[in-house]
Amino acid sequence: MTEEVQPGSHESTAPTATHEVRNEATPERADAPLHATRQLLNHARTEMGRVISGQTEVIDEVLMTLLCQGHLLLEGVPGIAKTLIVKAVGRLLGLSFHRVQGTPDLMPADILGTTILNLNQAQGSSSFSFHAGAVFTDLLLVDEINRMPPRTQAALLECMEERQVTIDGVRRPLPQNFTVFATQNPVDFEGTYPLPEAQLDRFLLKTRVPYPSESDERHILELHLAASGALLLDAVHITPIADGLLDAARQEVRTIRIEPELLTYILALVRRTRDWPTLTLGASPRAALSLMRVAQAVAALEDRSYLVPDDVKRALQPVLRHRVRLKPEAELEGFDPDRILGDIISAVPVPRA
Repeated sequence: MTEEVQPGSHESTAPTATHEVRNEATPERADAPLHATRQLLNHARTEMGRVISGQTEVIDEVLMTLLCQGHLLLEGVPGIAKTLIVKAVGRLLGLSFHRVQGTPDLMPADILGTTILNLNQAQGSSSFSFHAGAVFTDLLLVDEINRMPPRTQAALLECMEERQVTIDGVRRPLPQNFTVFATQNPVDFEGTYPLPEAQLDRFLLKTRVPYPSESDERHILELHLAASGALLLDAVHITPIADGLLDAARQEVRTIRIEPELLTYILALVRRTRDWPTLTLGASPRAALSLMRVAQAVAALEDRSYLVPDDVKRALQPVLRHRVRLKPEAELEGFDPDRILGDIISAVPVPRA
């Protein structure tokens, strides 16, 4: 089942290392203003706040995903606005949006598209035409991706990695802004198909969507009460961003300066996961690239034109938590990826400014 909407319609909890860290800019390296990124962040937080109460960190990680042109895996129990956040982002950016509901009987052609035989009985002729699937959009929301069978999950690999679809030997490019937002329920395992490591590695970030605070939850009730029974996105107007603002912000993120010592720090963190005693699978070179890119986005959202160690620390858990695998005995002892990644942050020396 698919749904289409056309355009127009942190702080880290990880322990910190005891080594000295300096995050302030030095006089000879003045901070260049990042006008587009700051404008995008302020506008997004204001407009998203009209329909989303709280979840500031989640919204920031959605923006990081878009700024880095990656894909996002959202994990959380049902009913905490995962779908609403993605729909609201589509309205905010003025991008097309499709939604696919993951089910055990969903086939690859249901989301990629298929070639259809057209018969013209009057002329006695026939022809083939391509019927585009849900992936031919800017923002693709795959609800409960772990309920799709492995064959259908694998159909997304080429889309996510190369932003194209190959059907009947014909390569069909996807839109420039094609982004996959996938959700999964962490407490429901019956009738699910866990994502393989290769699929997980294609997601730039894995974001955990928490329950709202009491005050935020009360605000949610007030928002829906004011909507008078209408759908919240229909009752509240979200002003789209200016044309070209997202592309300008992406360009600013790519210019964030990274000193050689910070590259060494990123590599040390990633490589440490490969020999950590409670992990059976460490992070790949793709993970190191993702960590570097997301750390740049963190710095940009902090309105800095250069990278500091805290940017890398903040990015580490959402970038790596789905890319490492724990030993069974570590899971029995109550460890989780975030806790282990926090220990790795503490174990790796922080470069001095």
